[in-house]
Amino acid sequence: MNSLLLKTLPSLALGLCALGALSPAVAHVSLQQATADPGSAYRAVLRVGHGCDGSPTTGIAVQLPPEFTGAQPQPRPGWTLTHKGAEVRWTADSKQAALAPDARGEFIVSGKLPATPGPLWLKVQQTCEQGRIDWNEVPARGTSVEGLKTPAVLLQVQAPAAVLVEQGWVRPSVPGQQGTGGYMKLTAREGQRLVGASSPVAGVAEFHEMKMEGEVMTMRPLKTLDLPAGKTVEFKPGGLHLMLMDLKQPLPAGSSVPLTLVFRDARGVESRVETRLQVSISAPDGSSSQGAHKH
Repeated sequence: MNSLLLKTLPSLALGLCALGALSPAVAHVSLQQATADPGSAYRAVLRVGHGCDGSPTTGIAVQLPPEFTGAQPQPRPGWTLTHKGAEVRWTADSKQAALAPDARGEFIVSGKLPATPGPLWLKVQQTCEQGRIDWNEVPARGTSVEGLKTPAVLLQVQAPAAVLVEQGWVRPSVPGQQGTGGYMKLTAREGQRLVGASSPVAGVAEFHEMKMEGEVMTMRPLKTLDLPAGKTVEFKPGGLHLMLMDLKQPLPAGSSVPLTLVFRDARGVESRVETRLQVSISAPDGSSSQGAHKH
C-alpha cells in the first residue's frame, strides 16, 4: 500500500497518549551517547530513568573502566560529589534534592577514551531511600545484554561510522501492543542511502513517512532514503519515523532497544551501524511530543 488514509488517527493518538501511564516504571541507567570515536575526549552523560520500585534515588556511584582516563566529574546542584580513584559518587544532600521515582536525572563525567576500539562497561550503583540496584552485569561474551536483569552501562568505542546516529528514542509499549514508533537524527559523513533496519525486539522494522496532502494526513513506507553528505536528516513524530512492528516483548520506559541500520554508498558497498534507542515518552532533549503524530 503506497498511501494510507489515517481515518483513525485521533483514536490512535489518544490510545498512545496513555502509554506513559500504562508503562511499568523500571529502574534503568543509560548513556545519552552510547558510541564514541577512539582516542577522543568524551562527555559521559549518565541518565537515570527511574527510582527503585517506587523509591526516590538518593545516590549514584559509577565505577569507571581503567581505559577511561583523566576523569572530570561534573557537580550536581543539591548533591555532594566525591571522586576517589576510578569511582565517582553523587549523594543527595536532602530529600528535596533526591530524584523522585518517576523523575529523570543526569550525572556527567568527562574523560579521554582509549585509542583502541572496543566496548567499555561502566558499572553503576543506584542507591534509593529504600533499596539499591547494582547495574553491574556484563555478558560473558559479546555486548548483548539480553537476558541480563541489571546490565552495566555499555559505551562502544569504535571507528567513525559511515552515518552518525544521535538522539535515538522509541515510544514505550505495553503487553499485547503490536507496534510502536521510533525517532532519531542521522548524519552521513559521505552520501549514503538507508536501505534497511532490524531489531531483535520486533519482527518487522520499517521506515515510514507521514505528510499532509491537501487536508489529508497520509502515511507510506519507504524502501530506501537518501542521506546527503553532512546533512542531518531527522526522524520525528509527524514526519519520517521508524516503525517497530510484531513486537516480541513489551518495551518499558527507561529501558533501551538495540537497532541495526543498513546503509549503501554510491559504490554499492553496504555498511551496518549498531545503535540503541532509549525507551521514553519524550525526546532525549526533554522536549514533549504530545500533540504530534503518535503511531
